[in-house]
Amino acid sequence: MLQTRLAIAAVVFAALSFPASAQLPPPSAKPAAPKASVPRAASCHNGASFDRFLAEVKQQALAAGVSQRTIAEASPYLVYDQGIVYRDRGQRVFGQLFTEFAGRMAAPYRMQNGQQHIKQYAAAFARAEKEYGVPPAVIAAFWGLESDFGANMGNLPTLKSLVSLAYDCRRSEMFVGETIAALKIIDRGDLHPDEMIGSWAGELGQTQFLPVHYVNYAVDYDGDGRRDLLRSPADVIGSTANYIANGLKWRRGEPWLEEIRVPPNLPWDKTDLTVREPRSTWAQLGVTYPDGRPLPNDSLAASVLLPMGRTGPAFLAYANFAAYTEWNNSLIYATTAGYLASRIAGAAPMRKPSTPVAQLPFNELKELQQLLVRAGFNVGKIDGVLGQQSRAAVKAMQIKYGLPADSWPTAELLARMRGGTAQAPPQATIR
Repeated sequence: MLQTRLAIAAVVFAALSFPASAQLPPPSAKPAAPKASVPRAASCHNGASFDRFLAEVKQQALAAGVSQRTIAEASPYLVYDQGIVYRDRGQRVFGQLFTEFAGRMAAPYRMQNGQQHIKQYAAAFARAEKEYGVPPAVIAAFWGLESDFGANMGNLPTLKSLVSLAYDCRRSEMFVGETIAALKIIDRGDLHPDEMIGSWAGELGQTQFLPVHYVNYAVDYDGDGRRDLLRSPADVIGSTANYIANGLKWRRGEPWLEEIRVPPNLPWDKTDLTVREPRSTWAQLGVTYPDGRPLPNDSLAASVLLPMGRTGPAFLAYANFAAYTEWNNSLIYATTAGYLASRIAGAAPMRKPSTPVAQLPFNELKELQQLLVRAGFNVGKIDGVLGQQSRAAVKAMQIKYGLPADSWPTAELLARMRGGTAQAPPQATIR
């Protein structure tokens, strides 16, 4: 779970598409000795060698209250691995359709597993809902997506991953903090260094906490004196609820995501997570539930979310949906997580689009991003992936050209932009 979740859905896509059969090694198992690797020059550390850099990190850890005993115990695991840095630099979000991704990740078996886990650990879920206000289905959905309920937590030594990313210059300050947090986890007795096995990005446990979140939000729900997010389902449930409630500011008793049906004449420029209207307003505009039932005529605010444009699935995203985009700011992941939670809670399966939704090929989407940049927009990395910045830019240009402004890139928009030298509207703000 990352501060805005590291913004990397690729980690989840690659790891969870093929659930691992290997379980976490027992506490006594130690990772194999890492192969020696030569770090790239660390320009952001004034050219300091890795050993010198590591000595400074250890001093920072001591200053932050970590004991000398813990640093000595962890030192054999604080080694550099250039392969981790290569993986970090090579990550790429898969350009999948939402229906394809959700069809796999929110499949019926995962919904059923979520419901079974809620029954199996009913006492812990009930306690978490009472104390934190987070529904069991919301916790179970993240639990299932992040690790298939503990079956796939990663198989790399966490300390090695963290310190390698800390020495690299891309996000050095962040991962220095995460390294020190990992040492604090050891220092307070939650985990031993040889137990800290997880993803290449340094995440730990069955709901994949970065160490800073582990330190700040992990709770001992089974009463054994340790916060063990690798092996204790009770600790996983309580800690995940604590993070969602207090880290992501969940609103007790409020919904998060509901499927809807939108009329063909909806003002498409209003279909954006930045636009919130009362449900009564959406009802007046012809929005209904999928079976035609009217929306409640009340003032509860929501946004209309169209992850695949006006001809694809449609949802009402409430204030609590922000917790999903904070957990992982990939819109496809966040929407899938919210949808899976709704399914675990008893919602009907998502309606299939009446006609296939056309998607621009990777090269054409990349070309569109280049044209948007030329028009004055910041779309982030030109990678052929429809991220939030690209969606906002697409909407602005759809409005300029008088096209349905549903944020979905089309061949028509690409043709218009190829044929002109349109500039970004001065009032456009890319979020």
